[in-house]
This record gives sequence, C-alpha cells and structure tokens, in this order.
Amino acid sequence: MKLLKKIAVSFVMTAAMLSVSSVAYSAEEHKDKNLVVETAANNTLAALEQAKSLFEKGGQTEEIQKALGNARQSQKEFRYEQTERLRQKLNDKITQARKAFEDNDNAKALENVNAALVIYADMRKIYDAAH
Repeated sequence: MKLLKKIAVSFVMTAAMLSVSSVAYSAEEHKDKNLVVETAANNTLAALEQAKSLFEKGGQTEEIQKALGNARQSQKEFRYEQTERLRQKLNDKITQARKAFEDNDNAKALENVNAALVIYADMRKIYDAAH
C-alpha cells in the first residue's frame, strides 16, 4: 500500500511539473528581427532630424536633449552585422553632439548631428541592399 501511495504521489508530482514546465520553458513569442531593425532605423532617423531642426530653430534645451537621447537609444536596436562599425561611429557622433550642446557649442553639435545623418544614410544603404 505504501508503495502504491509513493507511485501515485510521484506520478502526480511528475504530471504537475510537466504541465508547468511546458509553459515556463515554451519559446518566447517570435519577433521579426527585420521589423525591429526597421523600426529602430526609422526612430533613429526621426530623432536625428528632430534634433537637427531644433538646433536650426534654437529649440528648448530639454527638447534637444530628449531628441539626442532618443536617437542614441533607438540606434542601439539598429543591430545588423554589416553595419555594426558604422553604428558605433553613429553613436560616437550623437555622444559628441550631446557633449557639444552641453558645452553651449551649438554649431559643433549641429555639425555632429549632420555627420550622424550621413553615417545613418550609409548604414541604411547597406541594410537596404541586403534586404
């Protein structure tokens, strides 16, 4: 009788573990990597263009910082192996633009944003040619 109870308990525990583990270890929802990269590319471009227009218009400090921050964050998702070095250069230009802006050198900041837009265009050409 004790043996049957042990077998029954072990069977119930095994069944419970299998039912939970199938949910816990199921594959995560499929993400379309191209869609993620495309969205990041579009967000990066929009943020860089917003920063450029704000510099040209003499926009608010908070708006410029937010635009540069958004560009920097969204470019991190633009992950494509063939453009990785360009993405790093883009990140450097955005960082330099932000530093120049904080140092009240808007001309240098605008120059760096324009350079970032050129790098972005190169990245986009490489990405679009492969897709």
